[in-house]
Amino acid sequence: MPPARHPITFAVLYVPFGVINGFASVALAFMATKRGLSIDQGALLIAASLVPQVWKFLWAPVADATLSRSRWYLISVVVIAAGLFGVAALPLGPSNFVLIETVIVVASVATTFLGFAVEAMVAQLTPPDDMGRAGGWMQAGNLGGSGIGGGLGLWLLSVMPAAWEAGLILAILVVACAAALPFVPDIPADKLGTSPANAARQTLAELWNLARSRDGALCALLCFLPVGTGTASGVLGQADVAAFWGVGSTAVSLVQGVFGGLFSMVGCIVGGYGCSRFGARAGYAIYGAVMAAVTLVMAVMTRTPGVYVVGGLLYQFVTGLNYAAFSAVVLQAIGAKLAATKYNCFASLSNTPIWYMGLLLAAVETALGPRNMLLAESVFGAAGIMIFLGTILIWRPKAGTAALAA
Repeated sequence: MPPARHPITFAVLYVPFGVINGFASVALAFMATKRGLSIDQGALLIAASLVPQVWKFLWAPVADATLSRSRWYLISVVVIAAGLFGVAALPLGPSNFVLIETVIVVASVATTFLGFAVEAMVAQLTPPDDMGRAGGWMQAGNLGGSGIGGGLGLWLLSVMPAAWEAGLILAILVVACAAALPFVPDIPADKLGTSPANAARQTLAELWNLARSRDGALCALLCFLPVGTGTASGVLGQADVAAFWGVGSTAVSLVQGVFGGLFSMVGCIVGGYGCSRFGARAGYAIYGAVMAAVTLVMAVMTRTPGVYVVGGLLYQFVTGLNYAAFSAVVLQAIGAKLAATKYNCFASLSNTPIWYMGLLLAAVETALGPRNMLLAESVFGAAGIMIFLGTILIWRPKAGTAALAA
């Protein structure tokens, strides 16, 4: 294993991964209802950015077996920057809705390859006992990027004379993240043999061995459960929903964007250190319960701007805790070989609850209002935690396996 690097480098490299999601889920979602789109169409813009994240495991072996991690990173960051510029330059409205969705999907596909590169770097450059901290810093970059794409993106769209200027600024910031590449050694592609069939057999064998293990199966279960998804932010960031608490674009851009990104980054770092201290699975359950408590309290409080601001920032912080726990659980299970493929099998699965919870919460808000949307988040989160803990209690490791692990 090459010498480990401070995980703050992984945070910087991972920032572009979150920018597209933040731009779609906060900046575009907020502007959507102001430009003649419905709340459901705003939710579809968010879903468009998530679709490639659900299916990215299908093309993850390409990144593992072909170019080096640095080359994939450079290619991806250029496509992401072009996508940001293109989405911002297109007039947001019903006539361009399908085209905007298409550009978002292309840019999101590019983020998957950027993610493959950084995740493989983390898996191969980090000692096993430091995976929690490294995963926390990596997710800090992800959620910090979401804050940049959402908060800064919304502010730029609101104040710049032309929307394409906002896209150009974001594109430059994204490309600038590549300046951190010289601080990590380049990781070559995995050697899987000269035959594509042989490479496919090795990949399937690695995935099968992981899937049949207890750690792998628990990771897969975790990925389907609606715990710690953070999807309420996408609904809270829409103009009509934010107005329920009496706030406008400035508060939304700060809570769901700039300050929200900072709070979520701190949450990722704190959550990563917490997982290193008392275990990734325990952290997952604890942090998920805290998120359910935050949405419950926010739902029953009076609807004032202060409740929106404080509750939204707490929600962002706890989202960071949960993302760090997810990364720690997965990184501890996958090992170093074919890291991008194995990590993204779980990452793809983990976007399933983010996708369906985003659409579900938007539907609940439309039918029953913001309070019930938050209550739904709490109920589903609590149910997911009970399922996860129950599975761990029922499926205990054998005595010999437990002693060896200890």
